[in-house]
Amino acid sequence: MGRNKNRQKKNRPPGRDDRDSGWGAGYADIVKENKLFEHYYKELGLVPEGEFDQFIETMREPLPVTIRVTGYKSHAKEILHCLREKYFKDIQDLEIDGQKIEPPQLLPWYPDEQAWQTNMSRKIIRKSPLLEKFHQFLISETESGNISRQEAVSMIPPVLLKIEPHHKILDMCAAPGSKTAQLIEMLHADMDVPFPEGFVIANDVDNKRCYLLVHQAKRLNSPCIMVVNHDASCIPKLHIDVDGKKEILFYDRILCDVPCSGDGTMRKNIDVWKKWTTSNSLHLHGLQLRIAVRGVEQLAVGGRMVYSTCSLNPIEDEAVVAALLEKSEGTLELADCSSDVPGLKWMPGVSSWKLMTKEGQWFKDWSEVPSSRHTQIRPTMFPPTDPEKLANMHLERCMRILPHHQNTGGFFVAVLVKRAAMPWNKRFPKLKKEVSGSEAPTEDGEEEVDARSSDIAKVCGPPPPKKMKLFGYKEDPFVFLTEDDPVFTTIQSFYDLSPDFPKLNVLTRTHEGKKRHLYMVSKELRNVLLNNSERMKVINTGVKVWSRNSDGEEFGCAFRLAQEGIYTLQPYIRSRIITISVEDIKVLLTQENPFISKLEEDAHTQAKKIGMGSIVLKYIPNPDKPEEPQCPIQLCGWRGKTSIRAFVPRNERFHYLRMLGVEVFGDNGQKRKEGEKEDQEDSAEKQQDDKAPAENDTEVDSDKANENGSSETKTDNPAEIS
Repeated sequence: MGRNKNRQKKNRPPGRDDRDSGWGAGYADIVKENKLFEHYYKELGLVPEGEFDQFIETMREPLPVTIRVTGYKSHAKEILHCLREKYFKDIQDLEIDGQKIEPPQLLPWYPDEQAWQTNMSRKIIRKSPLLEKFHQFLISETESGNISRQEAVSMIPPVLLKIEPHHKILDMCAAPGSKTAQLIEMLHADMDVPFPEGFVIANDVDNKRCYLLVHQAKRLNSPCIMVVNHDASCIPKLHIDVDGKKEILFYDRILCDVPCSGDGTMRKNIDVWKKWTTSNSLHLHGLQLRIAVRGVEQLAVGGRMVYSTCSLNPIEDEAVVAALLEKSEGTLELADCSSDVPGLKWMPGVSSWKLMTKEGQWFKDWSEVPSSRHTQIRPTMFPPTDPEKLANMHLERCMRILPHHQNTGGFFVAVLVKRAAMPWNKRFPKLKKEVSGSEAPTEDGEEEVDARSSDIAKVCGPPPPKKMKLFGYKEDPFVFLTEDDPVFTTIQSFYDLSPDFPKLNVLTRTHEGKKRHLYMVSKELRNVLLNNSERMKVINTGVKVWSRNSDGEEFGCAFRLAQEGIYTLQPYIRSRIITISVEDIKVLLTQENPFISKLEEDAHTQAKKIGMGSIVLKYIPNPDKPEEPQCPIQLCGWRGKTSIRAFVPRNERFHYLRMLGVEVFGDNGQKRKEGEKEDQEDSAEKQQDDKAPAENDTEVDSDKANENGSSETKTDNPAEIS
């Protein structure tokens, strides 16, 4: 068996799976050529005259790596400062194999200088220790949620939505979640507000991809995000309670980034070269239009919806937008966004196009299509025939990004503004059920018709809704606590929670037994959850704020603080807070269980006054010391009998230490040994002394606890930090 594997490896074509070959490794046998693709786009004339060869050549080149600094975190400026002053400066003068390395370049159109692009390949990165450090920095900060790796053109739709903290947002086809993360960041523009009035509902039809979405959203630790699992073309209308009356939830902003043929992604998805055919667009057009229609139905009057694809094909782009505008009968209009992304190069949308079959047959108008093809080719795939109607649509306001203009992927985006309720909602009112009169209306200004008094309504009304089918894993329930829940008794007194703490926003994931973790959501998301439990499949929501600790009860509270929710929860905590300095942070994050005496005098004095148990470690920036971080830092910790410990995940430790100027990717060998020796000496003195909870979320049985009587589980070695 082993011999056969070795023989197969030996006979494998060179470069087929050579990971050191840089970009495109594993795709050596895919030829970046597709005659049908070239013929189709040359004939359509979407690329300016004289630029087509450059367009094709750029499509064959690897896509640059683009990173975005997480905008809503209060320390985004510190990350940006670290990138520019430390990593980018060092790279500027770097040469490898006689070739000067080009440092990352700023994306001029992205707000606040938070997006950067680099052409460095993996092969180049591995040749330089300096670049390897930069690479490790990016990986670590990405896992901490402080940096996101995202294609440049993918960042455009959230920018055009113009998000404000009070907006209710729907992301219809959200996975894998890079745009969703942007939406969350924009919602939390003001970090001093723990609960913005708005929220993001992120949906995807694929149950497994929903968990990718959860992973992306979790990095941002927001109480204002909910992940749901539905077919976007028939995503259910949700109800909310407004002053005791149920009303339909309409969204202020909707991101409609629909499934597409993806020919704009050929630079990174190389297999699209051999799979591309015009029939892909013909098959997807109907689904894209249905999703867009469902989106505008749920959009509030005055709201904005961004329709986007990573395809350059007008059948998936302008054809869908034109069909949507035609159906809307003037209730929708295309917004002019030319001034919203200064510095971005884009081509205006086209108002004439033609359609080609995979056999190479062209059609300019629906009247030319033979009846045998009417099932594959539909009238909405062609431009409107009425010149006046076409001119009033202003399709030139759509934006098409071509790869060779700014070294990006291909993309299409259009911004729609809703001026009035959709005409079909007025025309076909929903039948009134024989239940209480508090049932919500189905659309602004829409009147309901009593089924018993109108036979006509039975004919023209929509079909009864189908019973929702749920697929994938069965999720644990979302159970909100009551204000008088016994769990709050000790938490309230132990942490001295302020009177305005929103107890009703706290939830758990079990009906019975002990509550292991407590989560918080915003008041608005609570409203959505309580009124739609039977109407939608929720995959995940809320940010974890407390975790049960088996040793905590003897110190006064069974729940310890969770680092994920500390920025949400801390404004309501009035006790068990220790104010720390920069030097204190370094001690806490580089040593496993430092003695309290190792803290500076001020923090040491505060710590001695606090009993054992969970604590908040809070750093407040000093404007008079600009060399120190100018953003607040809050860490979860544990006060032992003689020691103190920070409960911060590995990558977050690295993140905070970098902000303080501590090198975390150096030669660890000698320092690790010294650190381990020091830890062993400290541990020997502290045995039988401290009881700290597990740093991860795993509950450890008391009979399996380690020698010093604590149930702690080491998840990383701080001594590795150099």
